[in-house]
Amino acid sequence: MVQKLVLFLLALSAFAQAPTQRPIPRMPDGKPDFQGVWDHPYVPDMTADRKDQKGAGALPYTAWGADNFKNYDVSKFDYTGHCLPFGLMRSVNVGGYPIQMMQNSTYLAMLFEQNTWFHVVYMDGRGHPAAKDLMPTWFGHSIGRFEKDALIVDTVGFNGKTRLDTLGHPHSDQLHVIQRFEYTDPDHLAYEVTIDDPMTYTRPWKNTRVFTRMKPGEEIIEYSCEENNRDFTEGHIK
Repeated sequence: MVQKLVLFLLALSAFAQAPTQRPIPRMPDGKPDFQGVWDHPYVPDMTADRKDQKGAGALPYTAWGADNFKNYDVSKFDYTGHCLPFGLMRSVNVGGYPIQMMQNSTYLAMLFEQNTWFHVVYMDGRGHPAAKDLMPTWFGHSIGRFEKDALIVDTVGFNGKTRLDTLGHPHSDQLHVIQRFEYTDPDHLAYEVTIDDPMTYTRPWKNTRVFTRMKPGEEIIEYSCEENNRDFTEGHIK
């Protein structure tokens, strides 16, 4: 009897000391709630933390993609230095500027502090427009769906005028981006992006990283990119 009582008290003590895992936030319909302000790492080179079925290393360029990257010279022209839109991937990859997510059952919006841009993901079950009706844009056309607790954002319809990252890895207007967001705990998101562009790469490839929820009271602020950037146009910034 005494032995059983001791075992019971030990088990009760262990239970009391065990950390309580907070549940992930959820919307009224039970889907994960991704609303919040998220810090994300600077990824100037998407070949870092790259994952695909062939492993890390040089990107699987087509002849067009390899030639495009080889001949890219940021000192001659970089669209971001002229306040043109960064595009979806470079906006996600830029560091030091958080992203706020707003969500309901119809839309999920990504509010980028960088240049005060926004991007809307349609969550109401619609598909992409037919190819003939798809208007090419800087950020593309995004539709979202849930696979259990993972949010999958599928984006097509790019204009091909941007780069994937600061290093200048290229893409064409055939780019197809698939982003995957999933909570690992209430304050962290596992993020995975798949790059599929048959004009630029011979096969799809992936990159992964972690988003971290910012502390209460930390909000995005206004950012303004000014035209006539003389430091850039006169060669002070390379």
